[in-house]
Amino acid sequence: MLANLEGLEGYGHNRIQRVMSENGLKAKQGSNGHYHSYKGDNGESKENLLLHKEIDELEHKAKYIRDFDASKPNEKWTTDVSEFKSDEGKVYLSPILDMFDGSIVSHDISISPDFNQTKRMVDKAFKSNPNLEGLIFHSDQGWQYQMKPYQQWLKDKGIKQSFSRKGNCMDNSLMENFFGIMKNEMYYGYHFKTRAELIAAMEEYITYYNTERINAKRKGLSPLAYRQQSFKQLTLS
Repeated sequence: MLANLEGLEGYGHNRIQRVMSENGLKAKQGSNGHYHSYKGDNGESKENLLLHKEIDELEHKAKYIRDFDASKPNEKWTTDVSEFKSDEGKVYLSPILDMFDGSIVSHDISISPDFNQTKRMVDKAFKSNPNLEGLIFHSDQGWQYQMKPYQQWLKDKGIKQSFSRKGNCMDNSLMENFFGIMKNEMYYGYHFKTRAELIAAMEEYITYYNTERINAKRKGLSPLAYRQQSFKQLTLS
């Protein structure tokens, strides 16, 4: 199955479905299986840079508005980890999503959600995006995002770290939404016998999502097409 899927890059989600069917992968509905990485608080303040307080002067109440809007690429990123299962065992996806175009700018898939996975993901993101001064990088309060080396990597790049409030998944709803879309389109309804089958399908889906999956909010373009168009406009302006 892995060999069959490895050659499918660029062919789209319909071909994923056909190849899975040809290889006897049957429907199997699963639970969301969200990976919970919160292990406690390190005692430091954790500011949510995407949460803005507004005062309703008529009702004399304060309300908080989440600001996920971005005017250009590499202005706001978000990350998290999600769990997937095969008969052989679990695998974990750690992606970075750009809030401007919804693209996955970097990701890592591992059988262990350890700090090495986070490092690989960040290293790939930094290599392909060398200038990130002023970027807001958002996450939940997972243990890996509270680690000193991780926080130092961001500081060295001039990146501002932002955290969701503890136990508030809506503060990172863009990332949660991506996981939901991905699992609904390539995971739920399929039975993966091995990790290799599952990982190949996940890699194929992320390629499809970035390069082919269109969205009305992006003017009918895929995330990478919208991103490339925006970079061209910034260069010409």
